[in-house]
Amino acid sequence: MAEKTSKLKKFIIIGALAVVVIVILGMVFGGKDDSIEVQIEKSKKRSLTQVVSATGKIRPVTQVVITPEVTGEIVSLPVKEGDKVKKGQLLIKIKPDLYIAQQERMKASLDSTRANLRTKKVETDFLKAEYERVSQLFKSGMSNQQQLEKAQSDLSSSQSQIESLNAAISQAQASLKEVNESLNKTTIFAPMDGTISQLNVKLGERVLGSGFSQGTNIMTVADLNEMEALVEAAENDVVLLSKDDKARIKIDAFKDKIFNGTVTHIGNSAKTTGEGTQDVVVNFEIRIALDKGLEEVRPGMSCSADIETETRSNVVSVPIMSVTARSEEFEEKKGPGEEADGNMVLAAEKVKKQKRPQEIVFVVKDNKAVIKKVKTGISDDTYIEIREGLDEGETVVSGTYKAISKDLKDGAKIKLKKEEKPGKKG
Repeated sequence: MAEKTSKLKKFIIIGALAVVVIVILGMVFGGKDDSIEVQIEKSKKRSLTQVVSATGKIRPVTQVVITPEVTGEIVSLPVKEGDKVKKGQLLIKIKPDLYIAQQERMKASLDSTRANLRTKKVETDFLKAEYERVSQLFKSGMSNQQQLEKAQSDLSSSQSQIESLNAAISQAQASLKEVNESLNKTTIFAPMDGTISQLNVKLGERVLGSGFSQGTNIMTVADLNEMEALVEAAENDVVLLSKDDKARIKIDAFKDKIFNGTVTHIGNSAKTTGEGTQDVVVNFEIRIALDKGLEEVRPGMSCSADIETETRSNVVSVPIMSVTARSEEFEEKKGPGEEADGNMVLAAEKVKKQKRPQEIVFVVKDNKAVIKKVKTGISDDTYIEIREGLDEGETVVSGTYKAISKDLKDGAKIKLKKEEKPGKKG
């Protein structure tokens, strides 16, 4: 019995040792799977359209902000917001009493000055005749030098007063003209056919003329038959744009509707925000005229625009994610006697230079990722053009982002990433 128990113990120990050995051998010879999971796609010829995206607001192509040039109380306001108006139609009337009083005062002053001028001319004619009489008496010896000089002085003084009165009349006429213009400006008429798109005042309200800062913004008259999207493009994108580029515009208020438009203006001056901080943003103003379907569009609506800058047909392309950048060191040989890092060299040697980035894709060959240098062109939202370095039909790594940008190296082992099946887990 003891002999059987001893044999059983030996059998258990040997079995346990065998299991341990098998596990160790499995760990040693089985190895670790160091393949990187990736997604792949074949390069293919496509038509690509490069798009620049921008956001902004809808506004009329033509609109006039009405600001009074005179100050006063609104005594007539025959229009309301949304009204259609014709050129020359009365928009607003400002109380004219003050300017009428100024006009009457200027007229009275002008009339008084003219009356004084007429009186002075009569007096001057008399003094002129007196001077001529005294001059004749002086020549015949019947008048002395003092009498002649006094007659001449009186005439000159009267003539000077006439000149002064003429100047005063000119000044009074200019003042009267200015008052008349101010009086005329108390009535404001529509400068164009359009719609009152904004009305900021009420009847009886007092408004300031443009002589006071910018004056009161009374209302805006706009032509709602011609609308445009005023958007801002980033400085890196604006160089891609050209006048007459076509655009697709989405207005937030019309979720499923696309408006077509054409670029009419590209700003030359940058609009900078956050200057002096790390969040500085430089944009340029772009105007896009909307083509049709403007009946429901209103000024101030938020919008986004996709501007088509260039289209290329039948070009080799790959997913945008497939292209990444790798930095490479390039070396330069220095001959004997030349300086390398400040030291004289006796024989030719290689000098390491700064690393520079190079666009690449990973091509799949024998279950390995092989680096291929490429030159890219335009891109759309999904694909990018490959101008050099890749042929149609080659299999490239298209995902994941982490694998392409960080994990993959030249010659790395790869395996296809299994697609997750839709449905609840567990």
